[in-house]
Amino acid sequence: MEFRYAMSLVFEAHLPFVREYRKEDDLYQKGEEDRFFHFVSETLLPLLDALHRLENDHVPFRMALAISPVLCHMLSDEHLQKKYLYYIDNQIEFGKQELERTHKDKSANKLVQYYLSQITNRKTAYTERYEKNLLKALDSFRRKGKIEILASCATYAFLPFISHNHESLQAQMEIPGSMYRRHFGGAPQGFWLPSLGWHSALEPYLRDYNYIYTILDTHGLLFGNPTPEKGCFFPAKTPNGTFILAKDLYAVREIKKIAADKLYRNNARDAGYELPPETVKAFLSKEGERHRTGYKYWANTQNIYNPQAASERAEVNAKEFLDNSITRLKEISNYMNEAPISVNTYNIGDSWTCPVWYEAPQFIEKLFRLAEEQKDFKFVCPSEYIFKQDLSSIQAVKPEFSSSGVNGYAETWLDVSNDWIYRHLSRAMERMTELAERFPDDTGLKERALNQAAREILLAQSCDWSALLHRQDSTEYARNQAENSLRNFTTIYEALGSNYISTEWLTTLEKKHNIFPNINYRVFRRKK
Repeated sequence: MEFRYAMSLVFEAHLPFVREYRKEDDLYQKGEEDRFFHFVSETLLPLLDALHRLENDHVPFRMALAISPVLCHMLSDEHLQKKYLYYIDNQIEFGKQELERTHKDKSANKLVQYYLSQITNRKTAYTERYEKNLLKALDSFRRKGKIEILASCATYAFLPFISHNHESLQAQMEIPGSMYRRHFGGAPQGFWLPSLGWHSALEPYLRDYNYIYTILDTHGLLFGNPTPEKGCFFPAKTPNGTFILAKDLYAVREIKKIAADKLYRNNARDAGYELPPETVKAFLSKEGERHRTGYKYWANTQNIYNPQAASERAEVNAKEFLDNSITRLKEISNYMNEAPISVNTYNIGDSWTCPVWYEAPQFIEKLFRLAEEQKDFKFVCPSEYIFKQDLSSIQAVKPEFSSSGVNGYAETWLDVSNDWIYRHLSRAMERMTELAERFPDDTGLKERALNQAAREILLAQSCDWSALLHRQDSTEYARNQAENSLRNFTTIYEALGSNYISTEWLTTLEKKHNIFPNINYRVFRRKK
């Protein structure tokens, strides 16, 4: 084997469905949309830039990216693309104002210049280099074998909680296939379980849809039956033959500690929340609600942020992390004949699910550059590592019910803050199957209504809403999203029962919740 120790970086990229649509020329961001714009500007574009630099310098790199269908849709949505460019233009104009406001403060003014230059360059990259198609840019690295892209379920549902309804589970697993093929081609080998939620009922579906492997939280594999002989640093397989990798708990904890370094940028503090309203008026809603500007002046201490110092610290942290990981893998290799692997999973989405780490793309780039100097260590994609093993010798294990949420089970998605969702959702899922069975061959307006009912039930199944309610983060927005999707579905259900539906109302809803444009409601029919 060409390496003795391996690491797989698996990044999860997901955001909840935050598209707001009232009319075509209504371009100002609403509610939570600025989180999406922030993600594009400060995570995805910098990551692509880092990968291009590595490629131009002939530095080898391998990584995996689990990009949710919801995020795929938002990245390719023309209305959100227009809004994003409007947001960028506002940032540029605000930066010019900030140059004048801070002209007497040398440190702050220098930081404004840094941000303004960065934002201007990113607008150029987005419109000219990538032609607003970031998924195509990611696919170019996939085709070169440098990125492995994992599929995920349709709307980031916590799958253990819908596994009792076979039709909903098959819809969540089947619908993303066409989207993946449209954006990335071919068939994905890995399947990302949202929040790493595992239940034994998922096993036959992974097999039926030809997914080769998935990833679990550490305890999901370690508490399996029988206990895996090689722990969480080597794959196991389910009785049906799906390969299981477990995340390296030690590496994930170390990354979280690094991300909180005192020299790194404090992403909770934004000029949009701190400056007088008249100064940030371009980032105020009509109701006076403040939004992020992207101009953040503070480090994790009370000191002003220093990009150069943070970049230097990222290199130091990358070296320490790599050294610690290799030392741990060397120790583990004393108990194995095979090369152990550290699976390091990290959510690069947004503060919906974890603290944003502004320096993460720099850290990743420096990791790959440092790894080039290592002889026995290699970064690999998950499937690349699996297929280098003797597959017949991999132990069969029944994983334990588990997730990556609070305390490692289902507490995040089921407590007093969000349990009200499930009685309504369970009834709606039964009704969706009923509709698919009652109207198997309908066309025209009725087919449109049935397809929209399918979209609404899928959006209602998103575990983002229950997670936000649990964390008391954007609770009003989360409650409204869950309630609106359930209400829309019920309206369609009752309209189909009375054989009348408002064409105007349906058309408006189709424009607002336009996810999965080619959806076929018949996916909710019972399998014969």
